Amino acid sequence: MNQKQLEQMRSGKGFIAALDQSGGSTPKALALYGVPEDSYSSEDEMFDLVHKMRTRIITSPAFDNSKVLGAILFEQTMDREIEGKKTASYLWENKGVVPFLKIDKGLAAEENGCQKMKPMPELNALLDRAVERGIFGTKERSVIKEYNETGIREVVEQQFEVAKQIVAKGLVPIIEPEVDIHSAEKEKIEAFLKAEILKQLDQLSPEQLVMLKLSIPTKADEYKELIAHKNVVRVVALSGGYSRDDANELLKKNHGMIASFSRALASDLNAKQSDEEFNSKIAGAINSIYEASIV
Repeated sequence: MNQKQLEQMRSGKGFIAALDQSGGSTPKALALYGVPEDSYSSEDEMFDLVHKMRTRIITSPAFDNSKVLGAILFEQTMDREIEGKKTASYLWENKGVVPFLKIDKGLAAEENGCQKMKPMPELNALLDRAVERGIFGTKERSVIKEYNETGIREVVEQQFEVAKQIVAKGLVPIIEPEVDIHSAEKEKIEAFLKAEILKQLDQLSPEQLVMLKLSIPTKADEYKELIAHKNVVRVVALSGGYSRDDANELLKKNHGMIASFSRALASDLNAKQSDEEFNSKIAGAINSIYEASIV
C-alpha cells in the first residue's frame, strides 16, 4: 500500500471523482454527454468514446489533487492509456490523484428488498492486475431498496466478505451498500445499515482498513460513528440520482463525509463543447463539489 496515497485519502481536502460507468451504464453516460447510441456500432467503439470523455475530464486543468483526491475507474479505463501512460499511472504521476477500480460485475436479482453483487469468479485475477497497474483501492456496489433486516444484513455481510479478500491483496476497498433515495423507509434503513456496518467493522483487525460509500443520509450526521471508526479511512457519499445542487446541499449537513459523485460531476459536460467551455464547466462542478466536501 502506498502510504502517501493512504494519507491523502485519510486526511486530504477534496472528493473522489466516480468515472466508473460500466458496460451497462455507458450508453446512458454517453447520451448525457451528447453522444447518442447511433454514433457507434460496436462495444469497442462505445468504449473508445467513453475513454475519450474520461480522458478529457482527467486531463482538464481543473482536475488535480488540489480538489480531487481520488478517481474510481472502470476496468476498461484501467487497461487503457492517457498520453502514453496507463490511466492509473497518469492519474497519480501527473495529477496526484489516487486511482481506484470498480470491481463488481453488477447487481443480482432483487431478494429481500435488496440487490447483492453478482458472483465474481475472476476477482482474484482482476485484483492481481489492479496491483500491477498501481491501483490503490477498489469499489463494490450493492443496493438496498426496502427495510428488510435479513436483506440488509446479507448485503453488508457479502460486502465485508469481498472486502477482506481485497485487503489481503494490499488494496483498500470502498464498500458501497447504496440506499435507494426513493425508499419510503430510507431513514429507518440507514439506522439499521449503520448498526450492521459497525458490527462488521468491530470484527476487523487493526491493519484491515476500508472505506465506505453511502447514500447521503436523511438524518444529518447519521454516519458520524462510521467516520470516526479506527478501521475506516474515509466515508464518501454517492449522489444517488440527486442533482448536483441538491446533493451538495445535503452533503454539507454531514460533517466529515466527502463526495464521490458520478452523474452529478459530469452533468454539465458535452462532447460538442469547445475546450474552453468544457474546462470552465468541469472547473465549476469540481469547485462546487469540493466546497460541499470540506465542511
